[in-house]
Amino acid sequence: MAITTEQIKELREMTGAGILDCRKALETAGGDMKKAIDVLREKGLATAAKRSERNASEGVLELYSHGGGRVGVMVEVNCETDFVGRSEPFRNFAHEIALQIAAAAPLYVSENDIPADVLQHESDIATAKARAEGKAETVVPRIVEGSLKKYKDETVLLRQAYIRDDSTTIQDLLNSIVVSTGENIIIRRFVRWERGEKTAQE
Repeated sequence: MAITTEQIKELREMTGAGILDCRKALETAGGDMKKAIDVLREKGLATAAKRSERNASEGVLELYSHGGGRVGVMVEVNCETDFVGRSEPFRNFAHEIALQIAAAAPLYVSENDIPADVLQHESDIATAKARAEGKAETVVPRIVEGSLKKYKDETVLLRQAYIRDDSTTIQDLLNSIVVSTGENIIIRRFVRWERGEKTAQE
């Protein structure tokens, strides 16, 4: 059965889990809301979502240099306590995020960080391309939606496929560390430099 936006929204409000996780849970549960909640609880995602409101100001600034100094990354990953911030699993997670940023070159941490004018620009390009290819007007919105999804999957860190396992997203990886540490974990911000690239001021 087809999962509706309303069902996803309702499950998200009830559990606080992410949109993609809610959709997957509903698909697994065949649209049954109670079963979907159980699916999320089994994965620890409902609990992880509740933790997301807790303050996270400890953590680490992870620095990573790749290819003999060809690419450099700095990422801030936060947790709630210094104890977790100094733990090996947390440090490993921060390092994996730095590796991901170096290899996959995301532009944003989450899709909420994408400026509206950037999304509009991508939408306009996809619309113009579809029309230039002679696509029917009735299918243009679906083509644009697919194009925007692809753009987000490529440029948003949390939506990217994990470089070590493309069946897992960075959001999945984040959810796992939240569940295993019992703390709210936030990928706060990052910068990525590549040798020889132009800056906005140049």
